[in-house]
Amino acid sequence: MKEITFEQIVEATKQAVMTIAYNLPMDVQEKLEEMRSKEDGDIAKHMLDVIIENANLSRDEFRPMCQDTGMAVCFVTLGQDVHITGGAIEDAINEGVRQGYEDGYLRKSVVKDPVFDRSNTQDNTPAVIHYKVVPGDKLTLEFGAKGFGSENMSQLKMFPPSAGLEGAKEFVLKVVSEAGPNACPPLIVGVGLGGTFEKAALLAKEAALRSVDKVNPDPNLAALEDELLEKVNELGVGPQGFGGRTTALKVNVNMYPTHIAGLPVAVNINCHAARHIKVEL
Repeated sequence: MKEITFEQIVEATKQAVMTIAYNLPMDVQEKLEEMRSKEDGDIAKHMLDVIIENANLSRDEFRPMCQDTGMAVCFVTLGQDVHITGGAIEDAINEGVRQGYEDGYLRKSVVKDPVFDRSNTQDNTPAVIHYKVVPGDKLTLEFGAKGFGSENMSQLKMFPPSAGLEGAKEFVLKVVSEAGPNACPPLIVGVGLGGTFEKAALLAKEAALRSVDKVNPDPNLAALEDELLEKVNELGVGPQGFGGRTTALKVNVNMYPTHIAGLPVAVNINCHAARHIKVEL
Protein backbone atom coordinates (compact mmCIF):
# COMPACT_ATOMS: atom_id res chain seq x y z
CA MET A 1 0.00 0.00 0.00
CA LYS A 2 1.46 3.35 -1.08
CA GLU A 3 0.76 6.34 1.13
CA ILE A 4 0.27 9.83 -0.32
CA THR A 5 -0.32 12.69 2.05
CA PHE A 6 -2.92 15.42 1.95
CA GLU A 7 -0.12 17.98 1.82
CA GLN A 8 1.50 16.34 -1.22
CA ILE A 9 -1.76 16.63 -3.16
CA VAL A 10 -2.23 20.25 -2.08
CA GLU A 11 1.27 21.21 -3.23
CA ALA A 12 1.00 19.30 -6.53
CA THR A 13 -2.32 20.97 -7.28
CA LYS A 14 -1.07 24.42 -6.34
CA GLN A 15 1.96 24.14 -8.62
CA ALA A 16 -0.10 22.66 -11.45
CA VAL A 17 -2.71 25.42 -11.59
CA MET A 18 -0.04 28.12 -11.54
CA THR A 19 2.08 26.33 -14.14
CA ILE A 20 -0.73 26.05 -16.68
CA ALA A 21 -1.70 29.70 -16.19
CA TYR A 22 1.78 30.91 -17.21
CA ASN A 23 2.99 28.19 -19.56
CA LEU A 24 1.29 27.32 -22.82
CA PRO A 25 1.93 23.58 -23.27
CA MET A 26 4.75 23.04 -25.75
CA ASP A 27 2.65 20.67 -27.87
CA VAL A 28 0.21 23.56 -28.44
CA GLN A 29 2.92 26.15 -29.09
CA GLU A 30 4.71 23.91 -31.57
CA LYS A 31 1.44 23.30 -33.42
CA LEU A 32 0.78 27.06 -33.51
CA GLU A 33 4.21 27.61 -35.04
CA GLU A 34 3.63 24.82 -37.55
CA MET A 35 0.29 26.28 -38.63
CA ARG A 36 1.84 29.77 -38.82
CA SER A 37 4.22 28.46 -41.48
CA LYS A 38 1.26 27.17 -43.52
CA GLU A 39 -0.89 30.30 -43.40
CA ASP A 40 -1.30 32.40 -46.54
CA GLY A 41 -3.01 35.56 -45.34
CA ASP A 42 -1.13 38.41 -43.69
CA ILE A 43 -3.78 38.96 -41.02
CA ALA A 44 -3.88 35.28 -40.07
CA LYS A 45 -0.08 35.18 -39.87
CA HIS A 46 -0.05 38.33 -37.75
CA MET A 47 -2.66 36.98 -35.33
CA LEU A 48 -0.69 33.75 -34.88
CA ASP A 49 2.46 35.80 -34.30
CA VAL A 50 0.64 37.75 -31.58
CA ILE A 51 -0.60 34.55 -29.91
CA ILE A 52 2.89 33.05 -29.95
CA GLU A 53 4.45 36.26 -28.63
CA ASN A 54 1.85 36.38 -25.86
CA ALA A 55 2.70 32.80 -24.87
CA ASN A 56 6.41 33.61 -24.77
CA LEU A 57 5.86 36.74 -22.65
CA SER A 58 3.61 34.82 -20.28
CA ARG A 59 6.21 32.10 -19.82
CA ASP A 60 9.13 34.52 -19.40
CA GLU A 61 7.43 37.01 -17.09
CA PHE A 62 5.26 34.61 -15.06
CA ARG A 63 2.03 36.33 -16.03
CA PRO A 64 -1.24 34.63 -16.98
CA MET A 65 -1.54 34.13 -20.74
CA CYS A 66 -5.22 35.11 -20.58
CA GLN A 67 -7.28 37.27 -18.24
CA ASP A 68 -9.75 34.39 -17.94
CA THR A 69 -7.70 32.00 -15.84
CA GLY A 70 -10.50 29.46 -16.00
CA MET A 71 -12.43 27.12 -13.78
CA ALA A 72 -10.23 24.32 -12.48
CA VAL A 73 -11.03 20.86 -13.84
CA CYS A 74 -9.26 17.79 -12.50
CA PHE A 75 -9.35 14.20 -13.74
CA VAL A 76 -8.21 11.96 -10.88
CA THR A 77 -6.94 8.46 -11.68
CA LEU A 78 -6.54 6.72 -8.34
CA GLY A 79 -4.72 3.42 -7.99
CA GLN A 80 -6.62 1.14 -5.64
CA ASP A 81 -3.39 0.41 -3.74
CA VAL A 82 -2.99 4.10 -2.81
CA HIS A 83 -3.88 5.30 0.67
CA ILE A 84 -4.50 9.04 1.12
CA THR A 85 -3.51 10.19 4.62
CA GLY A 86 -4.28 13.39 6.50
CA GLY A 87 -7.58 14.27 4.86
CA ALA A 88 -9.89 13.78 1.90
CA ILE A 89 -8.51 13.97 -1.63
CA GLU A 90 -11.25 16.35 -2.76
CA ASP A 91 -10.46 18.76 0.07
CA ALA A 92 -6.77 18.58 -0.85
CA ILE A 93 -7.42 19.40 -4.50
CA ASN A 94 -9.64 22.34 -3.60
CA GLU A 95 -7.08 23.62 -1.10
CA GLY A 96 -4.40 23.41 -3.80
CA VAL A 97 -6.61 25.34 -6.22
CA ARG A 98 -7.29 27.94 -3.51
CA GLN A 99 -3.59 28.42 -2.78
CA GLY A 100 -2.55 28.38 -6.42
CA TYR A 101 -5.03 31.02 -7.49
CA GLU A 102 -4.15 33.18 -4.49
CA ASP A 103 -0.36 32.87 -4.62
CA GLY A 104 -0.31 33.00 -8.41
CA TYR A 105 -2.42 36.18 -8.54
CA LEU A 106 -4.88 34.45 -10.84
CA ARG A 107 -8.37 35.78 -11.45
CA LYS A 108 -11.05 34.14 -9.31
CA SER A 109 -13.95 33.37 -11.62
CA VAL A 110 -16.22 30.95 -9.73
CA VAL A 111 -19.60 32.02 -8.32
CA LYS A 112 -21.47 30.27 -5.50
CA ASP A 113 -24.35 29.06 -7.62
CA PRO A 114 -25.51 29.64 -11.19
CA VAL A 115 -28.84 31.42 -10.60
CA PHE A 116 -29.67 32.45 -7.01
CA ASP A 117 -26.44 33.81 -5.56
CA ARG A 118 -23.83 34.66 -8.17
CA SER A 119 -21.44 36.09 -5.61
CA ASN A 120 -17.80 35.18 -6.11
CA THR A 121 -16.35 32.40 -3.93
CA GLN A 122 -13.15 34.52 -3.82
CA ASP A 123 -10.76 31.59 -4.27
CA ASN A 124 -11.82 29.90 -7.54
CA THR A 125 -13.14 26.84 -5.73
CA PRO A 126 -14.75 24.42 -5.95
CA ALA A 127 -12.95 22.66 -8.75
CA VAL A 128 -14.80 20.25 -11.03
CA ILE A 129 -13.34 16.83 -10.20
CA HIS A 130 -13.82 13.49 -11.97
CA TYR A 131 -12.62 10.18 -10.52
CA LYS A 132 -11.47 6.90 -11.97
CA VAL A 133 -10.21 4.01 -9.81
CA VAL A 134 -7.72 1.65 -11.45
CA PRO A 135 -5.33 -1.12 -10.40
CA GLY A 136 -1.91 -0.04 -9.13
CA ASP A 137 -0.26 2.30 -6.66
CA LYS A 138 -0.15 5.59 -8.54
CA LEU A 139 -2.22 8.74 -8.24
CA THR A 140 -2.49 10.80 -11.43
CA LEU A 141 -3.99 14.27 -11.48
CA GLU A 142 -4.74 15.78 -14.89
CA PHE A 143 -5.63 19.45 -14.69
CA GLY A 144 -7.26 21.85 -17.09
CA ALA A 145 -8.19 25.50 -16.55
CA LYS A 146 -11.33 25.97 -18.61
CA GLY A 147 -12.14 29.49 -19.73
CA PHE A 148 -15.77 30.13 -20.49
CA GLY A 149 -15.34 31.98 -23.77
CA SER A 150 -14.78 28.52 -25.25
CA GLU A 151 -16.84 26.54 -22.73
CA ASN A 152 -19.94 28.55 -23.58
CA MET A 153 -19.60 27.55 -27.23
CA SER A 154 -19.77 23.82 -26.46
CA GLN A 155 -22.86 21.78 -27.30
CA LEU A 156 -24.39 18.31 -26.91
CA LYS A 157 -27.06 16.62 -29.00
CA MET A 158 -28.86 13.31 -28.60
CA PHE A 159 -29.22 11.95 -32.14
CA PRO A 160 -31.21 8.92 -33.24
CA PRO A 161 -28.97 6.15 -34.59
CA SER A 162 -30.20 6.93 -38.10
CA ALA A 163 -28.18 10.17 -38.04
CA GLY A 164 -25.07 8.02 -38.33
CA LEU A 165 -21.52 9.18 -38.68
CA GLU A 166 -22.45 11.87 -41.21
CA GLY A 167 -24.90 13.42 -38.76
CA ALA A 168 -22.23 13.47 -36.07
CA LYS A 169 -19.70 15.11 -38.41
CA GLU A 170 -22.19 17.74 -39.54
CA PHE A 171 -22.93 18.57 -35.91
CA VAL A 172 -19.25 19.09 -35.09
CA LEU A 173 -18.88 21.49 -38.02
CA LYS A 174 -22.07 23.31 -37.02
CA VAL A 175 -20.82 23.83 -33.45
CA VAL A 176 -17.46 25.19 -34.59
CA SER A 177 -19.08 27.43 -37.19
CA GLU A 178 -21.51 28.86 -34.65
CA ALA A 179 -18.68 29.45 -32.19
CA GLY A 180 -16.92 31.62 -34.74
CA PRO A 181 -14.52 34.06 -33.09
CA ASN A 182 -16.16 33.79 -29.65
CA ALA A 183 -14.04 30.84 -28.51
CA CYS A 184 -10.71 32.53 -29.38
CA PRO A 185 -9.54 30.31 -32.24
CA PRO A 186 -7.36 28.47 -33.15
CA LEU A 187 -9.27 25.83 -31.22
CA ILE A 188 -8.79 22.35 -29.87
CA VAL A 189 -12.08 20.58 -30.54
CA GLY A 190 -12.98 17.71 -28.22
CA VAL A 191 -15.65 15.31 -29.45
CA GLY A 192 -17.42 12.63 -27.42
CA LEU A 193 -19.35 9.91 -29.21
CA GLY A 194 -21.60 7.45 -27.40
CA GLY A 195 -22.33 6.56 -23.82
CA THR A 196 -25.20 8.46 -22.24
CA PHE A 197 -26.04 12.17 -22.02
CA GLU A 198 -23.46 12.89 -19.32
CA LYS A 199 -20.87 10.37 -20.55
CA ALA A 200 -20.68 11.99 -23.99
CA ALA A 201 -19.93 15.36 -22.39
CA LEU A 202 -17.24 13.83 -20.19
CA LEU A 203 -15.65 12.11 -23.20
CA ALA A 204 -15.58 15.44 -25.03
CA LYS A 205 -14.01 17.22 -22.08
CA GLU A 206 -11.25 14.63 -21.83
CA ALA A 207 -10.67 14.92 -25.57
CA ALA A 208 -10.45 18.72 -25.40
CA LEU A 209 -7.65 18.44 -22.83
CA ARG A 210 -5.67 15.81 -24.75
CA SER A 211 -2.32 16.90 -26.16
CA VAL A 212 -2.46 17.97 -29.80
CA ASP A 213 0.56 15.86 -30.77
CA LYS A 214 -1.02 12.55 -29.74
CA VAL A 215 -2.23 10.20 -32.48
CA ASN A 216 -5.41 8.35 -31.60
CA PRO A 217 -4.58 4.63 -31.17
CA ASP A 218 -7.87 3.68 -32.84
CA PRO A 219 -7.22 3.94 -36.61
CA ASN A 220 -10.87 4.71 -37.36
CA LEU A 221 -10.91 7.55 -34.87
CA ALA A 222 -7.51 8.81 -36.03
CA ALA A 223 -8.83 9.03 -39.59
CA LEU A 224 -12.00 10.75 -38.37
CA GLU A 225 -9.96 13.30 -36.42
CA ASP A 226 -7.90 14.13 -39.51
CA GLU A 227 -11.01 14.45 -41.67
CA LEU A 228 -12.78 16.70 -39.17
CA LEU A 229 -9.71 18.90 -38.72
CA GLU A 230 -9.48 19.43 -42.45
CA LYS A 231 -13.17 20.30 -42.71
CA VAL A 232 -13.07 22.57 -39.66
CA ASN A 233 -10.18 24.52 -41.14
CA GLU A 234 -12.04 24.81 -44.43
CA LEU A 235 -14.67 26.86 -42.57
CA GLY A 236 -12.29 29.80 -42.81
CA VAL A 237 -12.94 31.24 -39.34
CA GLY A 238 -9.21 31.56 -38.84
CA PRO A 239 -7.09 32.87 -35.95
CA GLN A 240 -9.23 35.03 -33.65
CA GLY A 241 -11.98 34.96 -36.28
CA PHE A 242 -10.17 37.16 -38.82
CA GLY A 243 -10.16 34.47 -41.50
CA GLY A 244 -7.53 31.98 -42.54
CA ARG A 245 -6.64 28.31 -42.71
CA THR A 246 -6.15 27.81 -38.97
CA THR A 247 -9.53 27.58 -37.26
CA ALA A 248 -8.42 24.57 -35.19
CA LEU A 249 -5.10 23.03 -34.22
CA LYS A 250 -6.56 19.58 -33.53
CA VAL A 251 -9.78 17.63 -33.33
CA ASN A 252 -9.67 14.88 -30.69
CA VAL A 253 -12.39 12.22 -30.57
CA ASN A 254 -13.26 9.83 -27.76
CA MET A 255 -15.83 7.05 -28.14
CA TYR A 256 -17.80 4.77 -25.81
CA PRO A 257 -20.47 2.08 -26.31
CA THR A 258 -24.05 3.34 -26.31
CA HIS A 259 -27.67 2.19 -26.29
CA ILE A 260 -29.28 0.68 -29.39
CA ALA A 261 -31.69 3.63 -29.55
CA GLY A 262 -29.20 6.48 -29.33
CA LEU A 263 -26.22 8.36 -30.71
CA PRO A 264 -25.05 11.00 -28.20
CA VAL A 265 -22.61 13.54 -29.65
CA ALA A 266 -20.89 16.19 -27.52
CA VAL A 267 -18.49 18.90 -28.66
CA ASN A 268 -16.34 20.62 -26.04
CA ILE A 269 -14.29 23.48 -27.41
CA ASN A 270 -10.96 24.62 -26.00
CA CYS A 271 -9.40 27.93 -26.99
CA HIS A 272 -5.80 28.33 -28.16
CA ALA A 273 -4.76 28.80 -24.50
CA ALA A 274 -5.26 25.05 -24.09
CA ARG A 275 -4.07 24.81 -20.51
CA HIS A 276 -3.46 21.24 -19.40
CA ILE A 277 -0.94 19.31 -17.33
CA LYS A 278 -0.66 15.80 -15.89
CA VAL A 279 0.96 15.15 -12.51
CA GLU A 280 1.79 11.72 -11.12
CA LEU A 281 2.33 11.07 -7.42
